[in-house]
Amino acid sequence: MLRLSGAPQRFAWGTVDAIPKLINQPSDGQPYAEYWLGAYPLAPAVSDAGPLHEYIAANPQVLGRKSELSFGAQLPFLMKVLSAAHPLSLQAHPDRGLAVEGYARENALGIPLDDPSRSYKDAWPKPELLVAVSPFETLTGFRPPEQTAELFEGLGLNRDLASVIGPLRERKGAAAIAEVFLDALSLNGDRQHLMDVSAAAFVKHVKDPGPVGEFARTALRLDDVFPGDGAILAALLLNRITLRPGEAVFIKPGTMHVHLSGTGVEVMANSDNVVRGGLTRKHIDVTELVRVVDFEPVTPQIIQPELVEPGVETYPVDVEEFTVWRLQLSPDYGRVTLPGEGSARILFVVAGSASVSTGPETNTLAHGEAVFLGADETDVRISGDATAFVSASGLR
Repeated sequence: MLRLSGAPQRFAWGTVDAIPKLINQPSDGQPYAEYWLGAYPLAPAVSDAGPLHEYIAANPQVLGRKSELSFGAQLPFLMKVLSAAHPLSLQAHPDRGLAVEGYARENALGIPLDDPSRSYKDAWPKPELLVAVSPFETLTGFRPPEQTAELFEGLGLNRDLASVIGPLRERKGAAAIAEVFLDALSLNGDRQHLMDVSAAAFVKHVKDPGPVGEFARTALRLDDVFPGDGAILAALLLNRITLRPGEAVFIKPGTMHVHLSGTGVEVMANSDNVVRGGLTRKHIDVTELVRVVDFEPVTPQIIQPELVEPGVETYPVDVEEFTVWRLQLSPDYGRVTLPGEGSARILFVVAGSASVSTGPETNTLAHGEAVFLGADETDVRISGDATAFVSASGLR
């Protein structure tokens, strides 16, 4: 059992105090966007035995036989905390085939891994599960085009934006969405006035009740951070959902999304591949985005945790790289068996305190503390009055 210290990510979109509060550290008044608990080589957690990726490379047996055979001497998942004060970029993540291809292509071009123009920093796919710790708002997956057309019509923009949004009525499904999405990303020059007209309609309807008012407020939230950006119209093609604490959303590769605000625990494949289309000052690659994105309309599912046994809940997603559990421990439950045996695991306490024992070793974890447990550590028990998250390989 190795204690872990996570790797901070200080992006401008982060909140100031949510992550420091969660990891029980004082805030320095600067944005704190993410806290990575994993073995990603460019930002590994640090363990008692040094950087976690180096420890695993030297001791691959800690991963478990199935994981090592499938993924090599690498931890297949990455756990992190994400806390957004304002919207992130319009983005999607690749599947395995595109990741392998894109990573090889950018390597062949001689682009350094830390070059901001890279979209592919590794050869891994990036499915991800986000579990809300606070109320969390996000845009994810494309809404059916006819529904989006109705919302624009509710704002009175169907005539002024006819050249952009017309295909939502004229075409069907993915074809309609793709055409409007790509056209919105190209709004500039002599068509920039369309964003001024749109902004006026957003303001006019911001207090409207129901879906149209929410649509206008979403647009204005994006415009506050990225004023006049045509990518706002592209983002408005997405479903907006709000997660309550404990609820989750699964974002599979190819799903376009924009996180708006809130704090959550994310578990994903061990990847930092992001292909961006707008709403950012970082590298944008629309050509690659078209190859990555699934334009089919979807209804996003809010995932509720499922009870495994008293004190242990799981989030049912079917991916090989990770499984996620939430522990809601109480003294009434006594000592609970830690899930995920047979795989390397990361345990992160987000509230309260817990006692973790394996063989003769016992550690007490306060909120904000985390440990790494190898696959060879069996019969791990945990007790206390705490909320914690556990991640492990999805292979069983």
